[in-house]
Amino acid sequence: MPDPIPEHPNASLPAVRPLPGPPFAGRLERVDSGEWAGWYHWAGNDPFEDSTGPYYVAHDEQGIVCGFRPGPVNCNGHGSIHGGSLMTFADFSLFMLGASQGEEISGVTVTMTCEFLAPAQAGQLLLARGGRTGGGRSLIFARGEITADGRAVLGFSGVMKRVKA
Repeated sequence: MPDPIPEHPNASLPAVRPLPGPPFAGRLERVDSGEWAGWYHWAGNDPFEDSTGPYYVAHDEQGIVCGFRPGPVNCNGHGSIHGGSLMTFADFSLFMLGASQGEEISGVTVTMTCEFLAPAQAGQLLLARGGRTGGGRSLIFARGEITADGRAVLGFSGVMKRVKA
């Protein structure tokens, strides 16, 4: 598992109370300590996500939720979180939310649409919620929204194609 970003001075996840157990069947590692205790880290091989995250997933009474606390390395030249960083978190979240029927999705992104709604800052708690909106044997559709400390910053939707692991 990648090294977490140093704990933010206001680090707490009051908006999410994870339910026991993993949010779906798949390659998930439970986090047992720190800010993300009770959440899971996807343990598959994705060097790019591992270098830009870490990203987490859990489930609560509202469904699957993904989390990320970006650091200074995720910022653009204006000091806000880089759009590419938000899109990478959205892509991770697309697959996690697409697994809302209980099974991990092994696949590739076919298309993803993002709407930038507001800037996010380093250290803010980013959460992604949404869900699977359709699909069949080979294509899965999902959409969601990323919030920063409760304020909407990015809307996203996409299509994933299943591929054999």
